Amino acid sequence: MQISTVSTNLLLLVIVLSLLSPAIEAQQPTYLYHDCPNTTTFTVNSTYQANRNTVLSSLSSNSTRGDGFYNTTAGRSPDMVYGLFLCRGDLSTSVCQACVTFATTDISQHCPNQTTAVVWYDECLLRYSNGNIFSVVAGGPTFILRSSQNVTDNQDLFNQQVLAMMNDTANQAANTPEGAKKFATREEDVNFSSTFEALYTLGQCTPDLISMDCNRCLRMVISSLPTEWRGARVLNPSCNVRYETYLFYNQTGVASPPSPPAPGGNGRRSWPIIVAIVVPITASILLLLLMCWLLKRRAKKKYDTNVGYDITTIDSLQYDYATFEAATDKFSDANKLGEGGFGEVYKIL
Repeated sequence: MQISTVSTNLLLLVIVLSLLSPAIEAQQPTYLYHDCPNTTTFTVNSTYQANRNTVLSSLSSNSTRGDGFYNTTAGRSPDMVYGLFLCRGDLSTSVCQACVTFATTDISQHCPNQTTAVVWYDECLLRYSNGNIFSVVAGGPTFILRSSQNVTDNQDLFNQQVLAMMNDTANQAANTPEGAKKFATREEDVNFSSTFEALYTLGQCTPDLISMDCNRCLRMVISSLPTEWRGARVLNPSCNVRYETYLFYNQTGVASPPSPPAPGGNGRRSWPIIVAIVVPITASILLLLLMCWLLKRRAKKKYDTNVGYDITTIDSLQYDYATFEAATDKFSDANKLGEGGFGEVYKIL
């Protein structure tokens, strides 16, 4: 008995879906920046390198923890290594695991022989050191990233609302119960702008900090936060803050974060519908195209299968030039650290 063409197509579609599902779930995290000073290094195949590898392996194997945080040590002084990871508090365990697993390999590429290193992604941070980094507020390094779009109307009101919301977010994150995530988000309507309708803020500390130290860390980074832009964030190894005029975190805490709206639009309520409709349709089209290719062995590629958005264009992040021009000698090449995932980056000393 012959199998019909329709049955064959359906069978192939099921096979394609099963093959693509792991690839869709294991997406590479969004890299922000890293720091690993060359002041102290270790030699290849040394005891310190072996201990670092043990720490990174332990971090990776514990990345499925529900609280999104883990710290560990390996070895003895003077070769003892301290390590930890922190996932963004609104993300699922699977997203956290994917980010930490990637970071344990990526940090070795960025920092092959440095004894102290930290790498930030949108989804998590990972760090290790030859000194104790547990339950201690890191004085640095601290990096500022901002949107390329500034606020064009009622800037004073915008600045006031951003700072008020960030302070409330910091209080909420710092005063969570013992053992809980030191993570908080906040959303408020905006009635003074025609280009956006709401403001969204986020604050987070590593949960090994006591409430007083978490609050101190958040206040420190908020004081460096530029508020004249449509969005900005400050990265520190112990805490971080961020605000945007679009919803950038998950309100349910189980899904992947949404893409920002196109520049110029408010997009506050329309993006969930757009994402819910466009993503399944796009995925279905891609799967059908791949199935046709398998059936007909076509070599010519007729469609661009890339989906998503260019975050560098939509939300290009870089240093606040006006505020830190003097500290960087007018952002001369001599003081430039390099380029991160969102553009040029300068370090706050």
